[in-house]
Amino acid sequence: MKLYFSPGACSLAPHIVLQESGLAFEPVLASTKTHQLADGTDYYTINPKGYVPLLELDNGERLSEGPAIVQYIADQVPAKNLAPANGTMARYRVQEWLNFITSELHKGVGGLFNPAMPEEGKTVIRARATSRLKWVDEQLEGKQYLMGDAFSIADPYLFTVANWTKYTDIDISGMKNLSAFQARMAARPAVQAAMKAEGLLK
Repeated sequence: MKLYFSPGACSLAPHIVLQESGLAFEPVLASTKTHQLADGTDYYTINPKGYVPLLELDNGERLSEGPAIVQYIADQVPAKNLAPANGTMARYRVQEWLNFITSELHKGVGGLFNPAMPEEGKTVIRARATSRLKWVDEQLEGKQYLMGDAFSIADPYLFTVANWTKYTDIDISGMKNLSAFQARMAARPAVQAAMKAEGLLK
């Protein structure tokens, strides 16, 4: 398998899940600025959407969109318990988290990286994102991870998007549960391995 990624982008979430899975894969850098690979290949010829992540399977099939990719990875290694079994209420809860993070956090916080976004718009986005993150902080009360004491595929996605707050003037320092979650995630060997591979950790 190949995972097309850009350092620190939302592709970090499936990168972490792949590290947790133990599956063999090749990370391939796809610049979100130039939309080219290191060898000069036009990334649009691989993913017409032009963004990461993209997972290329050994049979040549390609899967895009982080929430779909992390579920695919988890289902390849059921013994690792990265996601609850399909059809269970717990699986729908994981999907609920993935949908919330993608629609309420990722799109909001991620939009702050857009240089064309006017300051008035950024103020509105920051307020909304802070309110959503405070809600997440409340949900993490008494929990190690989003699903309770067990790590799941939703956690790397939250970790990745919450990391962006450092660069977008969103203050989560007062959110003790979320801050503890971020520290807990950062200490996981798979997280450190993915971040090192992306040049985010020395």
